[in-house]
Amino acid sequence: MSYDVTAVRALFPALDEGAAHFDGPGGSQTPTPVAEAVHDTLVSAISNRGDVTASERRAEAVVTDARAAVADLLGADPRGVAFGRSATALTYDLSRALARTWKPGDEVIVTRLDHDSNIRPWVQAAEAVGAVVKWADFEPDTGELHSAAVTSLLTDRTRLVATSGASNLIGTKPPVCKIARAVHEVGALHWVDGVHATAHASVDLEGLGVDFWTCSPYKFLGPHVGVVAAAPELLETLQMDKLLPSTNDVPERFELGTLPYELLAGTTAAVEVLAGLDPSATGSRRERVLASFEVLDAHEHVLRTRLEEGLRGMPSVRLFSNARKRTPTLLFTVEGLTAQEVRRGLAERGVNAPAGHFYAIEASRHLGLGDEGGVRVGLAPYTDDSDVDRLLAAVAEITGS
Repeated sequence: MSYDVTAVRALFPALDEGAAHFDGPGGSQTPTPVAEAVHDTLVSAISNRGDVTASERRAEAVVTDARAAVADLLGADPRGVAFGRSATALTYDLSRALARTWKPGDEVIVTRLDHDSNIRPWVQAAEAVGAVVKWADFEPDTGELHSAAVTSLLTDRTRLVATSGASNLIGTKPPVCKIARAVHEVGALHWVDGVHATAHASVDLEGLGVDFWTCSPYKFLGPHVGVVAAAPELLETLQMDKLLPSTNDVPERFELGTLPYELLAGTTAAVEVLAGLDPSATGSRRERVLASFEVLDAHEHVLRTRLEEGLRGMPSVRLFSNARKRTPTLLFTVEGLTAQEVRRGLAERGVNAPAGHFYAIEASRHLGLGDEGGVRVGLAPYTDDSDVDRLLAAVAEITGS
């Protein structure tokens, strides 16, 4: 089936303001069903979770439904889906729990491709217990993070490897499966930052073979909340600092305080919207998610190709997104102009494309862009041909191409 982007765009009231949004990698716009789910939960009778009153049962159902929805999105076990304030907060929390199992001289591997939320928590946790941090580099020219860059660092002292499902800066998709297999061969754990990747491709935790996957629903049409998914049996082995009366059940032991029910309801609604991107899809929600991501991928591939060819055709534009496998996310600079000057020029022409390092500061420095970074344009389910036309016309006007 062909992708009906017009029908998809009708779900997003924010588009009525008229801007062409290429700022999705920093947070997508919100569809009406998600806003309504948040609103309806906030104005309904709701209490702390329980099974006595209607309001308690409603809260329990919201949490249960959200775990099931995220599990369908990620191919995960709902009993291993934990929610938190953000993916960053969850990574910090779990890094401390995992570090309790490390000893001085143990090793942790991070990469320069990643968002700092998948670097600094591990570096700091390792430093706190005397573990050694090893760095895997990517190729600046191609943007590739080859599996050998990671696997060559593995030893029998490796305890955890942290990589990205996709770079939020340049879109590179590392070979997660190959890395995961090598990590497990030495008895280590593989933590994957899937915040950027989850918005653009279907995820299958069991098929990928990773141990932990984090994501943020606000990157894929939902509200601001964080998720970590893992096998419940693995989570059972980890102990968290917690309040004395709070439960030690999994996954609740990783969720500090009362959950934001309205945001979890919005997360469920976001997964439903994603599952409906291919209205001809049938079967379970998981099956509809997989079918919908197929048509979304085809749609974004066509737009990315147009956009990329247009930008590469402008002599003063330099693209840094060059990996063979990547998301529809492009980072570029313009000769003679700072990234912020280009950003402002685009904004004046009704195009939202932010500039910076986007917390992938190690990657930005490794690319030679320092702390200034570049201009990032990312596609989303609501991006259409007219948006691409406006961006290309705006960059051409700014550069005099």
